Amino acid sequence: MDYEAFFAGHLRRLHDEGRYRVFAELERIAGAFPRARLHREGEAPRDVTVWCSNDYLAMGQHPAVIEAMQAAIGAQGSGAGGTRNISGTNTLHAALERELAQLHEKDAALVFTSGYVANETTLQTLGAMLPGCELYSDSFNHASMIAGIRHSGAVRRIFRHNDVGHLEELLAAADPAAPKIVAFESVYSMDGDVSPIGEICRVAHRHGALTYLDEVHAVGMYGARGAGVAERDGVLAEVDIVQGTLAKAFGVVGGYIAASAATIDFVRSCGAGFIFTTSLPPAIAAAALASVRHVSAHPELRVRHQERAATLKRRLSAAGLPVMPSVTHIVPVSVDDAALCKQASDLLLDRHSIYVQPINYPTVPRGTERLRLTPTPLHSDEDMTRLVSALKDVWQTLGLQGGLGRRAAAE
Repeated sequence: MDYEAFFAGHLRRLHDEGRYRVFAELERIAGAFPRARLHREGEAPRDVTVWCSNDYLAMGQHPAVIEAMQAAIGAQGSGAGGTRNISGTNTLHAALERELAQLHEKDAALVFTSGYVANETTLQTLGAMLPGCELYSDSFNHASMIAGIRHSGAVRRIFRHNDVGHLEELLAAADPAAPKIVAFESVYSMDGDVSPIGEICRVAHRHGALTYLDEVHAVGMYGARGAGVAERDGVLAEVDIVQGTLAKAFGVVGGYIAASAATIDFVRSCGAGFIFTTSLPPAIAAAALASVRHVSAHPELRVRHQERAATLKRRLSAAGLPVMPSVTHIVPVSVDDAALCKQASDLLLDRHSIYVQPINYPTVPRGTERLRLTPTPLHSDEDMTRLVSALKDVWQTLGLQGGLGRRAAAE
């Protein structure tokens, strides 16, 4: 086989479809968020405004987080020194896990190197080791959850997105004695919709299933203490296993699960994705711990964040731009064409120094391409004015009509 030709041909098709991913090389500037410095070969670096960061609360630049990381590096050096089992469990890992367990009102927690690894490892381990396990997955679940479910080798059932009735049908038709896990998310990050957590948990438990909730796009941002939508909705106790990230609202890196002591110990003892990987550096754990504590203690961050999102949605709608319905901090603007979505992103960056990455297939279905905006507490009214003006200019330049990804009729 001509491997190089195969690779080149596939990449050429991505280019032709407008789906080839170009990474913006950014230099983050502490204290200046949401500004960053864009680097391009052959060009002088220039400042841009970032409108698509997952650093939802700008905690990646918070002084308390930076100071905690610097202090840990000064005291303990850079790396963890090994896997968690072999010299790599640090006092800061243990403290972080206690803090996360307390946040979610669970017995224990377990920290992984990323949210992806947390999802994949946990679902794969449970699905593979519970005898005759069946995994029930929302059709919109993240790729990491899908990977874990597939790799488990367990029977998998897909229920229609947020359709509790369909889930009930599937569970009712199953063997009552079979172990079951219902896996779903709280906030779905591309559409910005929210699952009916309480209803799903009640249906799952009625049929003897465990509930596994991904709160990656909700931890830090919802609930009185930032424990997520489950806390906001008063159903923390109904979720058996909650999964979260340290890389979004908490502004660092890593993932985790929180659950009963036995569940956590089981995954700790049997999960290959946890056992056989080097643990997070102590400085990362220190920064995450400082961030979780700060975010939990400062609900005004969540109030400001929600106000910024609501204001941006209102201003986009008033400008006639096709902002998609969203009840969360995710603000998607529909384009519905891969090539035009990429062109819109390029124009925003080149003409207006505004960085928004295009969201194309396979992240979203074909024909639903979009620009996904993520306002933070530090995006000002002036930033919003510039963004709305820039989007109107881009829509006019490309002849976009109502976000349908079609050229204006006159063209």
